[in-house]
Formats: sequence, C-alpha cells, structure tokens
Amino acid sequence: MDLPVVVGVDGSESSLRAVDWAADEAVLRGAPLRLVYASLWERYEGESLTDDLVKPSDQLTAEDIVAVAARRAGLRRPGLKVITDVLPEEPEYALVRESRDAAVLVLGSRGRSGFVEMLLGSVGLAVAAHSHCPVIVLRGSHDNQVRTGDGGRIVLGVGGKEAVDFAVREAGLRGAEVDAVRAWRCPARETTDHPLLSGEPARLHEQQASDTLEEALRDLPKEVHVHRQTVEGPARQVLLAASHNADLLVVGARRGTGHLGLQLGRVAHGVLHHAACPVAVVPERI
Repeated sequence: MDLPVVVGVDGSESSLRAVDWAADEAVLRGAPLRLVYASLWERYEGESLTDDLVKPSDQLTAEDIVAVAARRAGLRRPGLKVITDVLPEEPEYALVRESRDAAVLVLGSRGRSGFVEMLLGSVGLAVAAHSHCPVIVLRGSHDNQVRTGDGGRIVLGVGGKEAVDFAVREAGLRGAEVDAVRAWRCPARETTDHPLLSGEPARLHEQQASDTLEEALRDLPKEVHVHRQTVEGPARQVLLAASHNADLLVVGARRGTGHLGLQLGRVAHGVLHHAACPVAVVPERI
C-alpha cells in the first residue's frame, strides 16, 4: 500500500482546515489519509469543534476530535480511505515517529490543545526540524484547497536535490508550474563606490547563483517546465515576497545542530513563521 498522507488534528479550526488540504493531497497521490491525535491529556476542554457537534459538556474526548475530522474528510473526498488513531504521548514525538512511514505530513498553522501549537510554538518547529518526510504547514489565507489544473504556481527555493524532486512531483500531480528561485547577495566588502567597478562584483555573484540554479535543475526530465529566476537579496526575504503569489512554497531543511539540539536553518524557520501561502519543508540529506 502507498504511504499515507498524515495530518495532525487537535480539534482547532486550523487543524480541520489541514484535514481538507490533506484529503486533497491524498487523492492526488492515490494514498490513504491518516488522522492522528496525540496528547498526554485524556480529555480536551474548549469550545465545540463544529456547528454540527453539540455535547452537553465542554469536554470533548480525543475520539470525538478524530471522528469529526474523519467525517469532514469523507464528506470532502467520498471514497477516500481514512484511518484514525489516538496516541497518548507528547505530540512532537508522535508526529516525528509517524513521519517515518508517511508520504507527507500536514499541519495547521495554529493549534488549540498543544498538539499543533503551530508554528510560533515549539511543537511545530520540532516536527519540521526532525521529520523524516516532507512537512506541509498551512500558512497564509489560502482557501484550503490543493490547486489543480492550469494556473497553479509552486515556488521552489533552490537548494538540495530533495526539495527540487518534491516540488517537481507536486507540480506534476497538480498540473502546476514551478518557479525555481535562487537568491544572491554581494557582500558589502566587495562593493565599491567607483562607477566603473561597482557592477562587477554583483555580476559575479549573480552568475554564481545562475550556475547553482542550472546545476540543481539539470537532471530534470525534458517534459518538466521550470521557470528559473535569480533574485538579489536575502533568501528569506526573496522567498517571502514570492509566497504572495504562490499556491505552495517549497524549501529544503538543512538542519544544523546547535546548543538546543537539531534546528532548522534560518530560511526555513523564517518562511514557516511569515509565508503568505502553505509551506513544504523537505528534509535534505547532509
């Protein structure tokens, strides 16, 4: 059986929107959808999940949460195989383990119960930093749909091969275009105020960015059409600007080990906090 699309649910509106996205993604891939709730707390207290779920108590069990999510996925995508699970453990550990046997992991951008305390909290960043599969976080004011057909646009922040492969595959599934972007900067120490010399360092760094872009994309099949673009500026700012007109932003996760353990790079960290569209963070081999 194909690896499932896994989505973390906690009963929040954000996680239910993630269920919509994940259901669409699963259908595109011909894969089952796996809904996972994880918490050390036995019960969740809060507002009712949806208008069609009314209970006399404000306490809603984990089983209620996954049942509502499963019903939502079934209504959105009839015929989709949906699997549910409730795990009595810390959410970040549960999701990272789930990622070992997942095609992709989908999370909302904000959570309610601590399960998807996204992404300005510790859980989402920990999952993105340690996941074994690509993680899609639903940033931005999107319409909860995986866009298909003409007009879709996937922005790829060109780095490692894994991110390139993921972006191309997603574009193929959706019939979307890929805009491959490589940012470049001219270090301040190489600039000069002399009018005859000021452009030379910039041209050198722009050419290096173009060469890097071509090298990363050189093994793509001929039928794959990718728009190449080099842009001057910090990579994080360049990609955030590009996200405003994108349906998905794909970046690689080059993870470094710091004093707090395994951490995401600055670019991935920045777009997860501020992108205007959903973000896919793809693990890269070091």
